Amino acid sequence: MLDQPLARIENLRVEFQTKDGPVVGVEDVSFSINPGETVAIVGESGSGKSVSSLSLMRLVEYGGGTIAGGHLFFDRKDGGEIDLAKTDQDLMRTIRGNEIGMIFQEPMTALNPVFTVGRQLTEGLRVHRGLTKEAAKKRALELLRQVRIPEPERRLTQYPHELSGGMRQRVVIAMALACEPRLLIADEPTTALDVTIQAEILALMNRLKRETGTAVMFITHDMAVVAQMADRVVVMFRGNKVEEGPVEEIFNNPKHTYTKALLAAVPKLGEMKGKAFPEPMKLFGVENQKIEPIPGQDKPLLEVKNLTTRFSVKGGFFRRTVAQVHAVEDVSFTINKGQTLSLVGESGCGKSSCGRSVLRLVEPKSGHVVLDGKDIMALGPQGLRKARLDMQMVFQDPFASLNPQMQLSDQVAEPMWNYGTHKGRDLHKRVEMLFDRVELPRNFMRRFPHELSGGQRQRVAIARALALNPKLIVADEAVSALDVSVQAQVLNLMMELQAEMGISFLFISHDMAVVERVSHRVGVMYLGRIVEIGSRTAVFDNPQHPYTQALMKAVPVADPTIRKAEGDLNFKPIPSPIHPLDYEPAPSEYRQIGTEDHWILTTDSGY
Repeated sequence: MLDQPLARIENLRVEFQTKDGPVVGVEDVSFSINPGETVAIVGESGSGKSVSSLSLMRLVEYGGGTIAGGHLFFDRKDGGEIDLAKTDQDLMRTIRGNEIGMIFQEPMTALNPVFTVGRQLTEGLRVHRGLTKEAAKKRALELLRQVRIPEPERRLTQYPHELSGGMRQRVVIAMALACEPRLLIADEPTTALDVTIQAEILALMNRLKRETGTAVMFITHDMAVVAQMADRVVVMFRGNKVEEGPVEEIFNNPKHTYTKALLAAVPKLGEMKGKAFPEPMKLFGVENQKIEPIPGQDKPLLEVKNLTTRFSVKGGFFRRTVAQVHAVEDVSFTINKGQTLSLVGESGCGKSSCGRSVLRLVEPKSGHVVLDGKDIMALGPQGLRKARLDMQMVFQDPFASLNPQMQLSDQVAEPMWNYGTHKGRDLHKRVEMLFDRVELPRNFMRRFPHELSGGQRQRVAIARALALNPKLIVADEAVSALDVSVQAQVLNLMMELQAEMGISFLFISHDMAVVERVSHRVGVMYLGRIVEIGSRTAVFDNPQHPYTQALMKAVPVADPTIRKAEGDLNFKPIPSPIHPLDYEPAPSEYRQIGTEDHWILTTDSGY
């Protein structure tokens, strides 16, 4: 049976109609997927990965695309092989969800906000399988247990907004698996997830594939995930397939220059072993690249002591405060001039709240923040405005942080207008210099945010943060949504700026390989507290806290010979950070490991 492929895409061409005429999304792509096999489709955004999968589901037509040529053969269980490109939409409805399941990239938009999780899970079972209400509910509970969702009975009655991102993504996976499809298409199913949840979901998909024999078409730009999951890899570039082969061969002996560049841009955990300071990555095909360590200085720039931030939970008829979210709990750290401290941990651990509290974008409850000798917490509105000249932020989502109605040159110039630091010709020259600095062509200055890719938008955000020559930049997940090659360029840019201008970074991330590459010091956060902090070499080479050890174990490695088994992963569910008003947590106390810069929390962290 194995010699008959489950799905064959032959010479697929997809076009989109625009004001400027037709745009080709996929030019001429052919590959097949066998039963029980995982084929990974990799490439940057815009390479045509998702368009190929949406064509196979015949959903591309609903997004303004047309299948302009080629065949999409699919082997149905009992109806033999059919060409999906010529199938009418009525038959496609019975195939979709029933024989081909799809996990979409963004779980919040894939779920309907007005229906309960239970209703959305049982809908497909009742339509395709003809199950009764009771039988469908029983199967839905089974599915939620399979994807390891705690308290599944309660979850069935909840709405999508009541679940965390990781849980929503697991519900979407359960929905895709509900009717035991023969082919599962997973479009970037783990991009928005933390390392620990990502590791669990990848292990879950591997287990389900073994148990049910489902074939998987896995679309991703994360090469470490490819190494963990794939049997075969298809590399796409600008709408074409440029290379295909078994996963070991693609990693150990890539032929196409694009594949080589893609693999060279992947930060690998352990690459920085034996190096005391961060240094830029060597990029494939870039000549005369300066690769020098960045030592920074031994003088403190930012000192944070006993920082505590809590958010009120309102309830009852009068909307009184009934409880508090302990987002940041008694956090202390120091960042030296020209150095980077990274905060890592899962979503909900308080990393972003900590970064925002330092800049007073969120008002902390208590604590001290001293930036270059200035007490930030004691400043009034005028003083704080002036202090913001020295501290800037790069947000996670560049599309949300840029104004869609302003030209990019105006957005980069705006901080300088506000503070009156540059005027006229001088201002124009500085904006040009900033665009050069972040390696964007000057003709982009007249463009608007929607005309740029994600990586280009993030560079504009960095140029804007640099406009006032700040001493400290808080980078909140600044590269998590970028493609590997773009991510490598943006990280190198940040490190070069640090070496040249002596900028300090508070770098917030959940990607351990990126953190290892850019950091001088690392703090690991769990439930609002720093559980382990010290020099990057100490924390990465000798993790002491059980949570840090679990985090390191979960990181997928970009090497197909080192695959993680499900038994290796034993995560505890994260307790709730919401406490009653009279709850007073114990202060954070630390113990030094040996004589080096390495401290672990001795107060009970809840892990």
